[in-house]
Amino acid sequence: MFQMFNYPNTTIGCTEAKQLVKEAAAQLLDVRTSLEYSQASIPGAVNVPLAAIQTATIKLDKSRPVIVFCRSGQRSANACVALEGMGFNAVHDLGAITKYLNC
Repeated sequence: MFQMFNYPNTTIGCTEAKQLVKEAAAQLLDVRTSLEYSQASIPGAVNVPLAAIQTATIKLDKSRPVIVFCRSGQRSANACVALEGMGFNAVHDLGAITKYLNC
């Protein structure tokens, strides 16, 4: 599926992420499975599981920043690399969903 990469520094803190979302500038992308998403997610987040990341272009606007998260941070890091390869320019890795929920 995905191999291990040396990730560029695309991380974003929860305060900055929440500000971008509040200003309606950024899109939240949950790359956990559909089951994980159905159990709990961040309001307004779009669910595109990592295994189906190629479909992100259908659900997301490439011209707007994307903030990616998952359960622990591994899948979100992989998704960021994939999204950048698909032409998304402003991709930010939040990491674990709990960072946003507990901020």
